[in-house]
Amino acid sequence: MELISVTIENPEELNFILGHSHFIKTVEDIHEAIVCTVPNAKFGVAFCEASGECLIRHSGTDEQIVELAKKNAQALSAGHTFIIFMKDMFPINIVNTIQAVPEVVRIHCATANPTQVIMAQTDQGRGILGVVDGFSSKGVETQDDIQKRKDFLRMIGYKL
Repeated sequence: MELISVTIENPEELNFILGHSHFIKTVEDIHEAIVCTVPNAKFGVAFCEASGECLIRHSGTDEQIVELAKKNAQALSAGHTFIIFMKDMFPINIVNTIQAVPEVVRIHCATANPTQVIMAQTDQGRGILGVVDGFSSKGVETQDDIQKRKDFLRMIGYKL
């Protein structure tokens, strides 16, 4: 077994969700779940099939974002892994919906941060062991930092 790291390519710093599923219909069910939760959503999803033809299945509403999802899925090439990139929305808008898709078994991360995926490579294939999401903590927030956090959440509309 070999341990490898794959960096998620995300030049526009889009939010994305990386997860694990178990069935070929994952890509269609995730697509339907997103558009039913966020009408007019701009997203792309790619799913690494783990049996049969072992193809990267894909769907979405924005061709450039679909291409980004496909490129990252191919770099990962880990069976039953899916990645969803989104524009003009946040993971918080859809993560519960994605977790409720019957074949979704795990969410590894939901972020726009630089992300490295830690993987095991065996003779059979690849599997995700975990992720490095963003950077290490640099300290504890001060009262000024607390106010900045609260102001930011109100600016983007997540608090009154």
